[in-house]
Amino acid sequence: MPIIIGNMLDLVSIGTQIAEQRKRLKLSQTELSRKAGISRATLDALENGRAGELGFSKIGKLLAAVGLELALQQASSQRPTLDDLMQENRDDQSLDRRR
Repeated sequence: MPIIIGNMLDLVSIGTQIAEQRKRLKLSQTELSRKAGISRATLDALENGRAGELGFSKIGKLLAAVGLELALQQASSQRPTLDDLMQENRDDQSLDRRR
């Protein structure tokens, strides 16, 4: 399952997607961190939006461990419309309700 990178690479959204996939796979943070070869504290910081900076190799190891990959696509040259931003906000709110 790819994580598509368009206009912005957001570490918080990558961490959220890794957390969701980890939970779908019924892995604990400890199990995933061991599988990926990183510390549990680093994984916890990433999943909870507290990772200020994280190297690509660590992200790559985590993604591989949960069966995700990064995919690049051409960035849109136009700015988002108000409708685009409102839809993104609705999508974010529906994700918050699922937690």
